[in-house]
Amino acid sequence: QVQLVESGGGLVQAGDSLRLSCTASVHPFNTYRMGWFRQAPGKEREFVATISRYGNNTLYPDSVKGRFTISRDNAKNTVYLQMNSLKPEDTAVYYCAAKKTFAVATISDIIKSVRYDYWGQGTQVTVSS
Repeated sequence: QVQLVESGGGLVQAGDSLRLSCTASVHPFNTYRMGWFRQAPGKEREFVATISRYGNNTLYPDSVKGRFTISRDNAKNTVYLQMNSLKPEDTAVYYCAAKKTFAVATISDIIKSVRYDYWGQGTQVTVSS
């Protein structure tokens, strides 16, 4: 059964850093685009980052660009989200997601949560001021 498991969340102060990890059982791992989304209480799920199958391309929204970096290690079936200069506004549950890739996709597709096939349970990130 397909499983994605996130780890690395926690409670930090503004300006601190965290690295989230997501290990996926999807196979072959290198046929999946990977993404990170987050959801704060009372808010809609928000796109955070995405990375292509071999890590050649990444995309971020303006809210995290320059602070967050997504990467992947296909040999370990793992995707990472390095988060620096954290702000209280980053507080949310962070979810790892996997999207089966068959062909070139549009930007609209790869930032849309409904286009991803598998999801992890999430890991809480809390940033205090």
